[in-house]
Amino acid sequence: MITHAEVEQTEVVVGVDTHKDCHVAVAISMLGVVLGTGSFAATAAGYQELLDWVQTLGLVKRAGVEGTGSYGAGLTRALRATGVEVVEINRPNRAMRRRRGKSDAVDAEAAARSVLSGEAAVVPKNGDGPVEAIRVLKIAKDSAVKARVQAVNQLRSVLVNAGTLVREPLEDLPLPRLIVQCATGSWKGLEPVEAAVVHTLGCLARRIQFLDAEIKDVFKQMTSLIQQTAPDLLQLQGIGPDSAAALLIAAGDNPDRLRGEASFAALCGTSPVEASSGKTSRRRLNRGGNRQANAALFRAVLSRLRWDPATQEYARRRTTEGLSKREIIRCLKRYLARTVYKILRANLPIPAATCNP
Repeated sequence: MITHAEVEQTEVVVGVDTHKDCHVAVAISMLGVVLGTGSFAATAAGYQELLDWVQTLGLVKRAGVEGTGSYGAGLTRALRATGVEVVEINRPNRAMRRRRGKSDAVDAEAAARSVLSGEAAVVPKNGDGPVEAIRVLKIAKDSAVKARVQAVNQLRSVLVNAGTLVREPLEDLPLPRLIVQCATGSWKGLEPVEAAVVHTLGCLARRIQFLDAEIKDVFKQMTSLIQQTAPDLLQLQGIGPDSAAALLIAAGDNPDRLRGEASFAALCGTSPVEASSGKTSRRRLNRGGNRQANAALFRAVLSRLRWDPATQEYARRRTTEGLSKREIIRCLKRYLARTVYKILRANLPIPAATCNP
């Protein structure tokens, strides 16, 4: 019979398959034996119930959680608050899924075994600092920009199909004046169809003005947070608030979770990937990683190629060595990723609880 003292000394690994309303957890021993399975509500009370349940089985130091950036974010914070090391789990292995089928318990067990074997070792983002605030603000800004583009396209489309009485006075106006005229202009003696067109133009123009104000407000807040969080990032040539936000979001509030600048480069998709076979020895471009961060580095490199003499000289030298423009840009993105990583490590605080061993 296992005593209470033996339970406290037995280390277990937990795997959790997360969902919107409930989480399914499986605990296994260090020998891979399944010790128990449970389902818990995705609430603060449910998180505590999960912790209490695991503690009846043994001492939990590591937990593999799916969706640490979405449905598992709350559970991740709760586990970390108790000193449990949380490992981010990717989707289950497809070959194993074909053999064993699909269920919440099977996915949770696979998560626990991937942590136990060391296959899963990614430290998730904290999601509770200034970078998370920047991420949320960027979501609002990007959606407002997208809505504004859609509204402008709709306004132009309605104007193109309008009658000559409405279209001709407006079609040659630049966009800012067109929006003001449509939003504030008054028309008299119009036919019903023309009146409907004018009303629609006014609605779309006022929507664009509202979105303009929203974009400016959110952009101002986001820029202020970036200046407080990583001011040195904005000093790099070619990197503005939008690009800085994308790079910060890729790294997270705890960039120390990355093993080094090479890991950050791989995260941004700027590291070369080996593509050698037989007598062929070559590297190809990395098409993975965070594409928003990759695009931010790409924009910065293009800006430097146009305005920075040192970058222009580097491009000329590498061209004489036989490199293509695409390869030169990839090299420049890799060098810039190294600089950005050093700035992030210097500007962002390093929480000891999330450091990699």
